[in-house]
Amino acid sequence: MAAKDTVAFLQLKNVSKGFGPSKDRTEVLADINLDVERGEFVAIVGYSGAGKTTLINLMAGLSTPDTGKILLDGKPITGPGADRGLIFQNYSLLPWMTAFDNIFLAVDQTYADWDRDKKTAHVERYLEMVNLAAARDKKPAELSGGMKQRVAVARALATEPQVLLMDEPLGALDALTRATIQDEIARIWAETRKTVVLITNDVDEGILLADRIIPLSMGPGATLGPAVDVSIPRPRDRKAMNHDARFKLVRNRVIEYLLGPGRRSGEPQAQGTASVAVRTDTVAA
Repeated sequence: MAAKDTVAFLQLKNVSKGFGPSKDRTEVLADINLDVERGEFVAIVGYSGAGKTTLINLMAGLSTPDTGKILLDGKPITGPGADRGLIFQNYSLLPWMTAFDNIFLAVDQTYADWDRDKKTAHVERYLEMVNLAAARDKKPAELSGGMKQRVAVARALATEPQVLLMDEPLGALDALTRATIQDEIARIWAETRKTVVLITNDVDEGILLADRIIPLSMGPGATLGPAVDVSIPRPRDRKAMNHDARFKLVRNRVIEYLLGPGRRSGEPQAQGTASVAVRTDTVAA
């Protein structure tokens, strides 16, 4: 972590965001303060419907805060930019284009001054990085869900952003595919050391991948709870991790906040309107 007299790479200062006209307004996020260091992998875990996507959209510049400010490397974020890559949950691939062409389009827009051979080599490098070189000429309809998400990961990485933002990118995948892509993300992060912010509703996923995990309280007026450092050495083995006392400690601290102060901080919601992927059998009494 950076020394206390340095400025964090990505900063959110007193950020709030709401939607709707004044009398029917919903305050989604309130008093969000977050510092992310360069090269750090941070996971934000919270309930479905709490405002996680709103938070990642603010970082991406797709939305602007009502109050507060968001800074990247000391400069205000005022809109989308090539310095931030966003991976969506629903892949967002163009169905008439091949895996190669979906990535090439992003590279072509980002590096317009490169010649075609250089762009092609660059795209092929990232296809190989996500183990999809053999599927380069397949269209999304010919790819599995996991393969589509790998294309989306490669597309975001190929623009070489300073920050990679992931909005529940594995939420639509089955458990086995999800575990495979988690391993791919961990491997790629180890190779690239990108600054990453992962939004997820899966506590275990956050602990598996991140340097720090931060719970987001239930909304309306959701805010960030206390950050928990994940001191488990990398590479992390999910089977061995289940028996690691450090894993259990981190997990319990996050879940205790989500089921305690984080759940009570917002107004009551109707049963079934919010969920978070936690198993409470290991939570300390």
